[in-house]
Amino acid sequence: MPKPRVIIADLDINYIIPLQLKFVNDFFERVDMEIITDVNYFNALFETPQKVDILIVSEEMYSIALQKHNISYTFLMVEQLEEGGTGDLNVKRLFKYTSVGEIFNEIVSQSAGVLSSAGEEKKGTQIVVVTSAYGGAGKTSVAMGIGACLTKNYKRVLYVNASKLNVFQYLLDNKAPISSQEVYAKMINPNPRIYNDIKHTIRYEQFSYLPPLKGSLMSLGIHESFFEMFIRSAQESKDFDYIIVDMDSTIDSYSTQLIDLADRVIIVTEQSRNAVFATNIFISNINGVNTDKYIFVCNKFNKDSYNAFVSPDSGTKFSINEFIEMYNTFENVTCSELSEKTGIRKAAFLIA
Repeated sequence: MPKPRVIIADLDINYIIPLQLKFVNDFFERVDMEIITDVNYFNALFETPQKVDILIVSEEMYSIALQKHNISYTFLMVEQLEEGGTGDLNVKRLFKYTSVGEIFNEIVSQSAGVLSSAGEEKKGTQIVVVTSAYGGAGKTSVAMGIGACLTKNYKRVLYVNASKLNVFQYLLDNKAPISSQEVYAKMINPNPRIYNDIKHTIRYEQFSYLPPLKGSLMSLGIHESFFEMFIRSAQESKDFDYIIVDMDSTIDSYSTQLIDLADRVIIVTEQSRNAVFATNIFISNINGVNTDKYIFVCNKFNKDSYNAFVSPDSGTKFSINEFIEMYNTFENVTCSELSEKTGIRKAAFLIA
């Protein structure tokens, strides 16, 4: 089966390189990629009939004549997002100065049909831990919103709430806890294949998830290490692209093990001085927070309110990677609605 043909055409080589690297990292040797920065060469190439699976082209190099060719997906990189302008309904317009991760994931999700075979050998199941320095930051909303967003982008997602007491079900339609005593018995005495033993309990709403437990770990006699064993077992199954782990806001031996196990860690905070203070203390107890493994998101951001991140006396010891706009957590917001939040979508792209 021939490899998908991908052409990236832009006059600015410095713009092309990061996007090229994303394709190399995710589809190395599984796509035929051509980089074109010369408009004359580009025009000469398309003087003869061409078959292209994915064409990513700048406005300067695009012409309506490209419609004559057999191009499965055309992505036009524009400097201003306005309706129309290409005369071709089959062209997907992308804002050129969005983050490379977001652009890449939009291209991959839109052209999943031609890239599916090329992506068969992609990296294995990624574990993403979502945590916070304090309660009420909205880490569960962020975690489940990201899970729904990744699912919409054709990823297989398993959500695991690894809290000592499960209260995440308020965001679900089916709020019923696991009732089977046989399942609880297996959780109390888990083996390395625990995921396979209880996978029949997994439910699906926007994404797959381990249903809530009917009580706290202590009251059920389940040791905290159950979650690590379950997550490892689910990862080995290769049933999922991502396992989103919603972790307690605490630092102990078990939470540290989950952080060590994770490929990416999302730390949720807010823009208040107290939130920054708590997060500073939290990260001072974690090694390697300055690496790419850690992503900091400011949840429930309100541009009209005090922002500690721009205050010179806040003493912030970390940088925010993404801001998630303010939303009312007291209303009956759904996971699907959360996944439409621009900040949550961008946070999902950062880990993809």
